[in-house]
Amino acid sequence: MTRNWKHARASENIDKKIADVKTVVIKDYVRDMSLESIPTNTGYKVDGVHMYVDILNLDDMLNVTDSEGERCHSRTLQFLNLHYRAVHRILNQVDVRRVDNHNERIHALVTKPYNSETNAEKKRIQKAVATGQLMVDVLKRTGDDNDAIPSANVRVGIDTGLSIAVNNGRNGYREPLFLGEPANHAAKMSAGNRTGIYLTNEARVALGLKKVEDPKSTPLSGQEITDCQDAANLDVSADNIVNDWKDDLKNSPVGSFSFSRHTPPLAGMDLTILTPANSRRQEAVSIYADIDYFTKYVSDNIDHNPEDVVRVLHVLRAELERVLTADFKGRRIRFIGDCIHGLLCEGTSQTTDTKETISTSVLLAGALRSSFDLAIEMLKKAGHETGKLGLAIGLEYGQVSISRLGIKGSRVRCAVSRGVLRSEEEQCGCTGVQTAIGPSAYADGTQAVKDLFGRIRKVANLDYDEAVDSLSDKDDATAKRIKTEAYVAAPAIIKAEERPIRPYAVG
Repeated sequence: MTRNWKHARASENIDKKIADVKTVVIKDYVRDMSLESIPTNTGYKVDGVHMYVDILNLDDMLNVTDSEGERCHSRTLQFLNLHYRAVHRILNQVDVRRVDNHNERIHALVTKPYNSETNAEKKRIQKAVATGQLMVDVLKRTGDDNDAIPSANVRVGIDTGLSIAVNNGRNGYREPLFLGEPANHAAKMSAGNRTGIYLTNEARVALGLKKVEDPKSTPLSGQEITDCQDAANLDVSADNIVNDWKDDLKNSPVGSFSFSRHTPPLAGMDLTILTPANSRRQEAVSIYADIDYFTKYVSDNIDHNPEDVVRVLHVLRAELERVLTADFKGRRIRFIGDCIHGLLCEGTSQTTDTKETISTSVLLAGALRSSFDLAIEMLKKAGHETGKLGLAIGLEYGQVSISRLGIKGSRVRCAVSRGVLRSEEEQCGCTGVQTAIGPSAYADGTQAVKDLFGRIRKVANLDYDEAVDSLSDKDDATAKRIKTEAYVAAPAIIKAEERPIRPYAVG
């Protein structure tokens, strides 16, 4: 079945999503409010401390062998599974919320004590630091006994402040998503090559420490961590957690990973049934599309216009997912903040059609930008503030393994591969008007794909029309088929207007 994008179809969906959030309610988050099922048109202002915990040696696991075979992916998933279980137990014990696990990255939130208590913010930061150190200490000891799976090297980033919590996800996979500087800045603090606990200057000042010139390069000292541990008094030790974790493994062994292919398209893949023993693995394109400048947009509007923040995010996120899953039959793995991560594969139950998969993913990237630009235009016409938002897109091709990891009843979806990591790196290197393709997708793509992206493997302002034109003009079979089918489907329109058009964009 042909994958394509149509202006009218996108416009109709965007109209519906704007109507969904015509009226938005913003509430202050207070004691005992549930964050599990926030309505689409509601946002909660949450004052809390955000923690990002990055496992630094995931790359080492993925590169344990020269080729990216099943053994490599199985060991990597086993590595993450062991550590996810330990982190799950830690957060439950210390009453800290797990927001998300995204491969090597863990996002957690401290909301207690509430602001009604004296020095609440300082106490939350002390609790976050103590929790972060507990994770560091425990994950040093949660490899396997045979050293086949190493312990995790961990870096913790922490920030404090006000964010907006909205619903993240649909179709039985709903969880809160936190918009604003604290989550974003904590993530930036956790990004680096050195282990340790790193606080933003805002968090350092709230804790009673001095500002530093480069907080991302200045970890807390051993004494500063000890002071936080003493103040937080978590009443649980690394020994307690590790012993309970070992008991859990005895009672519910992790088990080995078994892989099978999903017959394309990936849109039909039911992620809720995946387990280590029922995982998927095949060649596919990993694609990241990140809303550029969104953190600044939230900061500019969180005080006087938070309703539009909720509206804009809902409309953009819903449309990006629709293009990925409905128009191009890809599979959303997850939303990560204001970013969507998805997979796309074309082929049969036995093999992936490499060139068609890559060409289709380039058309998908163009369609994502076309829908994004159209949504921004329609939101502005409806009177909503959209700031200077853009869309940064990165994609890469290769073997990908998809599973769900962690404790039964609380498993999280996971897609791992060198290509997944590289597609995110490509996206991070883009501005809000750029699309980048990874080296493997570039090498394995058609000559038309190579010509489009050039030697730097990056192109600006690539929308759907441009993607179809550029590829089809250079004899890319996938794009030519789409263009031909569109002409066949729209002859009446062409005759009526009596002028050249791009019929594949006609709704």
